[in-house]
Amino acid sequence: MPMADAALPVVFAALADDTRWNLLVRLGRSSASASALAAEFPVSRQAIAKHLAVLEETGLVSSGKVGREVRFTAVGARLSTVARELEGIASGWDRRLAAIKEQAENP
Repeated sequence: MPMADAALPVVFAALADDTRWNLLVRLGRSSASASALAAEFPVSRQAIAKHLAVLEETGLVSSGKVGREVRFTAVGARLSTVARELEGIASGWDRRLAAIKEQAENP
C-alpha cells in the first residue's frame, strides 16, 4: 500500500477552515489580489492575507506580482494530489463495503 503524502494532514487542516476553503474555491475560478478578495469576503484584508499565507504554505495557492499588485492563484497540481489521495481513500472504502455486502448476501 503506497504511503500518503506526509504534508496532506497539514493541507486538510488548512482546508478545514471555512474561509480558506471558500478562498480556494474562489481562486479556482480566477486569480485575485488580497485586496480584491477582501472586498468579496466578510473579513478584513489582514485576515485574508493570513489565510492566503496558510494556503500558500501548503502549496494550494501561489502568488505572483502582476504590475503593482500580488495576485493569488489556486495550484492545480497540488489540488490534483489531494484529489488522488481522497480517491484512494474512497476506493478503499468501496472495496470494503462491497466485501461486507458480499458476505451479508452470501454467508
